[in-house]
Amino acid sequence: MKPTISFVVPWMLSLSFLFGMIALPSCHYQGSDNKMSNGDTLHGKITISGAFALYPLVVRWAEEFHKLHPGVTINVSAGGAGKGMADALSKMVDLGMFSKSVSPEEQAKGAWWVAVARDAVLPTINAANPVLKELKTKGLTRQKLHDIFITAKIRSWGEAVGNSSLTELQAFTRSDACGAADMWARYLRGGNQEDLQGLGVNGDPGVADAVRKNVEGIGYNNLGFVYDMKTRKIYPGLDVVPIDLNENGIIDPEENFYTSLDEVMKAINDGIYPSPPARELFLVSGGKPTEKLVKIFLRWALSDGQQFVTEAGYVKIPPEKALSEALKLE
Repeated sequence: MKPTISFVVPWMLSLSFLFGMIALPSCHYQGSDNKMSNGDTLHGKITISGAFALYPLVVRWAEEFHKLHPGVTINVSAGGAGKGMADALSKMVDLGMFSKSVSPEEQAKGAWWVAVARDAVLPTINAANPVLKELKTKGLTRQKLHDIFITAKIRSWGEAVGNSSLTELQAFTRSDACGAADMWARYLRGGNQEDLQGLGVNGDPGVADAVRKNVEGIGYNNLGFVYDMKTRKIYPGLDVVPIDLNENGIIDPEENFYTSLDEVMKAINDGIYPSPPARELFLVSGGKPTEKLVKIFLRWALSDGQQFVTEAGYVKIPPEKALSEALKLE
């Protein structure tokens, strides 16, 4: 039976995928959870919730895992990194999708985690922005983005690019607890999500949709909500503000890598796009996982599952990192 998909945001990604009946094939263990041969059947269910940033990749993993092992139920839902951590710690789900560093407070509550991929947060604007030409030529420095999202000193697009435009600027931020906002605030020399100014919108799809519908809008989004995974191009109605990384007043050729998803991913991988807002993404749980099915899924995600990371719009973690993360399960 193939997984069923319900689309809540038709122009982007669904907010919830229900994977029915995904099971491992007949097998039994010989000494460890990884060593299996035909025999006993492993039954069970995996539940996963949390960060929008990691959601598209986990959905892809669930689809591919389903192809290999039809029969066990895997439920994947997005609701923000905060929900993923809370659900994992309370054991409402087996795994939480988490898109920021695990805090000492979360560690004290029993949080356990593995890094499974990397991505980044990008500043997004409407494709019909009134100063689009200037933005593409000059970009915005970190300080100007700070003055838009942290201090709210910049209130018009003319102020942003240094021309006479009086068009008001509408900043959008996340209203749900999320890693994208924390990473964006950290990059802009703020403390955390609460320091960001703007109209609060729920979820990654919500911010992208708000910017897409508002010619004056500026927001920030994870890669999977900026670029179409099939075309590898920016979604219609959106565009990306290039960041003037060396702050020389123009976008140099080496700073102009936003045309396609693959260009951005290379810039992240090469360390050209800064971290933050580039970051690692995690799967977390309330304590070290003990369920065999969960451990098998995590080992697969850190090994064979990495082959789908790039196609899904993310950056692979280095092989040595994947190995060290897998060893946490031992």
